[in-house]
Amino acid sequence: MVLAVAMVLALPSAAAGGGISEKMLKKIRKEQQQGGAAERALQNAIAANNIDLLAKDSRNARQLDTHFSVETPVQSITDQQHSGRCWMFSGLNVLRADYARRTDSLRVDFSHAYLFFYDQLEKANLMLQGAVDTGTLPMDHERVRFFFQHPINDGGTFCGVADLAEKYGLCPREVMPESYSTDNTTLMARLISSKLREYGLQLRDMVAKKKSQGAIESAKTRMLTQIYRMLVLTVGEPPQQFSWAPTNKAGEQVGERRDYTPQQFFREVVGSGLNGTFVMVMNDPRRPYYQTYEVQWDRHSYDGHNWRYVNLPMDDIEQMAIAALKDGRKMYSSYDVGKQLDRKRGYADTENFDYGSLFDTTFGMDKAQRIATFDSGSTHAMTLTAVDLDKQGRALKWKVENSWGADWGQKGCLIMSDRWFREYMFRLVVPREYATAKVLEAEQKQPVMVMPEDPLFAADE
Repeated sequence: MVLAVAMVLALPSAAAGGGISEKMLKKIRKEQQQGGAAERALQNAIAANNIDLLAKDSRNARQLDTHFSVETPVQSITDQQHSGRCWMFSGLNVLRADYARRTDSLRVDFSHAYLFFYDQLEKANLMLQGAVDTGTLPMDHERVRFFFQHPINDGGTFCGVADLAEKYGLCPREVMPESYSTDNTTLMARLISSKLREYGLQLRDMVAKKKSQGAIESAKTRMLTQIYRMLVLTVGEPPQQFSWAPTNKAGEQVGERRDYTPQQFFREVVGSGLNGTFVMVMNDPRRPYYQTYEVQWDRHSYDGHNWRYVNLPMDDIEQMAIAALKDGRKMYSSYDVGKQLDRKRGYADTENFDYGSLFDTTFGMDKAQRIATFDSGSTHAMTLTAVDLDKQGRALKWKVENSWGADWGQKGCLIMSDRWFREYMFRLVVPREYATAKVLEAEQKQPVMVMPEDPLFAADE
């Protein structure tokens, strides 16, 4: 009771030092009331309607130009459903497109459920081993908090596709189809996260009691066995061997049916490996360009690769993207897709919605400021497939394959104006042969380590 009274007594002095005072509130209300009837009408309209419908700029609602001067071959659209696996869908879209390109249009659809199973198992091990490695640090230490706050998730990067596919291989979708929990990951992730936190505390206790490395490893193996079982029950058990025959675009079998392990299948349809075949680039105007950066712990497996990228101006990124698209190469890319997105038309442009006029204000932050203040970041991965160029070879607009189903947007695709692309595009995975000498030189520099709490990666999918 004494504490409560003391807190109440403390409030006036706290408010006087920076809170909303009665005088300040009166001034705010007076300014608001000066709008009169027009302000009340606007309030009624905004309160009763979707803000985007009211802010939609009719000057930018003309018929959408869907012509592209440079476009890669069309492939079927996927659907990640209610999951954060856009990184995997985009990555596997690139791999199946590369297979069709190498084999003159043979088709393969990869199992997302298969790779997701091992993604979750590897992330579980990453968390548990992280609990061991930080076992001597206090629970409120930022690195300990990193592992316990988000023990497992369904987001990721192209690094995950490369590391997981090289280690575990791939299989066709028909061999391991989607389950309810792969399409709807929230509850499964919540339960596994709870179990991992419990296990993490147990491992920390073993570290505190100075148990042997062998004892800790044995305990972790038992824990991962339970996580494996939970994944089998929710995702399905990954095949160790299966039969498969290549098909053409019409779905007709055009080759001999053979038996494969997932690793053999990976080598058949992808090749000997992915790591080392691409360059990851990013546009982050907060930091110096032509420098390599690496995000600590931004990886899918304990023994995998952190997300490592070369920071570049948008002009350089566009130059490489155009060169690759002209050669028929689709690419993994990521964006802040929710900004200025006309979902109905499947069109992203900086002039789609005039929020400033609606609220009689401005939204004036540039790209660097939006990133620094957590207002914008890399939130969604899609597959870059096309660009429309003017007579001077400059980009006018871009197109990506999305993973929200074939009925969304432009037959499952999203068209982006170049001005939107420059503001809200962040990452691109470029085949090495299209990287310039300057980019390859920058890639060899000692990377600057970036923390995973950085605004650009905090909301990463």
